[in-house]
Amino acid sequence: MKPYLHINKADNVAVVLCDEGLAKGCAVDIDGKVVTLVSDVARGHKFAIRPFAEGEEVVKYGYPIGVATCAIAPGEWIHTHNLRTGLNDCLEYTYQPVPSDFSLVDDNVKIDGYLRYDGSMGIRNELWIVPTVGCINGQANSIIRRLQAECALDGIDDIRAFTHNYGCSQLGADHENTRSALAALAKHPNAGGVLVLGLGCENNQMSGMREAMGDYDAERVRFLIAQDVEDEVEEGVRLCKELIERMCQDKRRPLPLSKLRVGLKCGGSDGLSGITANPLVGMFSDWLVSHGGTTILTEVPEMFGAETILMNRAVNSEVFEKTVSLINDFKAYFQSYGQPVYENPSPGNKAGGITTLEEKSLGCVQKGGKMPVVDVLKYTEPVVSCGLNLLQAPGNDLVAATALALSGCQMVLFTTGRGTPFGTFVPTLKISTNSALASKKNNWIDFNAGTIVEDETSTHALDRLIRTIIDTANGTRLHHEKAGAKEIAIFKTGVTL
Repeated sequence: MKPYLHINKADNVAVVLCDEGLAKGCAVDIDGKVVTLVSDVARGHKFAIRPFAEGEEVVKYGYPIGVATCAIAPGEWIHTHNLRTGLNDCLEYTYQPVPSDFSLVDDNVKIDGYLRYDGSMGIRNELWIVPTVGCINGQANSIIRRLQAECALDGIDDIRAFTHNYGCSQLGADHENTRSALAALAKHPNAGGVLVLGLGCENNQMSGMREAMGDYDAERVRFLIAQDVEDEVEEGVRLCKELIERMCQDKRRPLPLSKLRVGLKCGGSDGLSGITANPLVGMFSDWLVSHGGTTILTEVPEMFGAETILMNRAVNSEVFEKTVSLINDFKAYFQSYGQPVYENPSPGNKAGGITTLEEKSLGCVQKGGKMPVVDVLKYTEPVVSCGLNLLQAPGNDLVAATALALSGCQMVLFTTGRGTPFGTFVPTLKISTNSALASKKNNWIDFNAGTIVEDETSTHALDRLIRTIIDTANGTRLHHEKAGAKEIAIFKTGVTL
């Protein structure tokens, strides 16, 4: 493995790749020019390959990632002590479309999935209890425990109550977000059966839930209001047993790859995220889209600084304007609470070598590959256009991953340089940016992309990733599924009464 990388010819920094870092005094050859390090530089961190004056732009991935806060010598470590963001708040944008040579490929790749009533595909066959309000969480879990003790669950991948703290004492957008999120959850194709469990007196009334769900499969969804029956646990068990009897008849069948919808997310990023895992996921996104499938990219605050790359890939001016609104509306959301728009990256990001938000964003958006952006979705809005979509959601790992699934993704690809054990309510495939993490946390990591800077080509790594994703879609469980780490988190913005 080469101990450092000069990513783009336009870059005036290079990135350290080796686990042990590079020591002060080490001489490196950058395109025929020798640079001697004047400080120790850890893995994932940057060093200058030429001198900088105060106020000069630092360039990585071929784009500015910030402004030098003082003079920087060649070979000097560049990080928070001498680099700041160059970003401003809300901006005006001009549509400058980038030509695309996108074309569909038909090589008859299939997924062994579950065909649902509306033609969608599930990649799991699970029984879910969806509480309308947090007050009923205990009863939902009691029903699950009874079912686990009393039922044969052959052909059922999991039974689970997706508890939360909301559904009452909420106003406006928060109330709408909760109701639309739970309605989307109850209709997700990875569920072969759903019990919507209400209390009876909550703001999130069952009638409103039914209305928000719209068309649903009446054979696979049951509704129960606890205050309307004598023993809600007994009645819940009875209803779920009806669903289980129906679900046990479900069988996987070969279905077109074009029915697969995959969410793209990163968390705990490091200096290798934009070099290994994120570009690899971008290659997969392009591959899936070329086969008629769908990917969704979110984490709007982590698009700041790289948003024009996505805007100029919009398929038309209408999608461009929706992308502009996506970015500026989220900035306005920050400002409405008096918070700085660019208070990012996190401490873990900085420890891994990421200094500014534009640096993080330029690595983040690489998960979206190079295909055109076909649509922009509001929070919980269902995806309708095949291809690369953008989604309104924050950077928080569980909130964003949940949002991707609520918009219809059957699985989420989650790249990470620091590691995390979490999973949302759909399979959440962890992809490490470096081999050290994959080795240390092999009970968390499902796929190692760190080999890309070692001895593996990106093409070979893509083949491995495609096989892993198809195996997952066909039923192979991920680490978080085996551990039972499956949760939801609903986006909240306002007042709690």
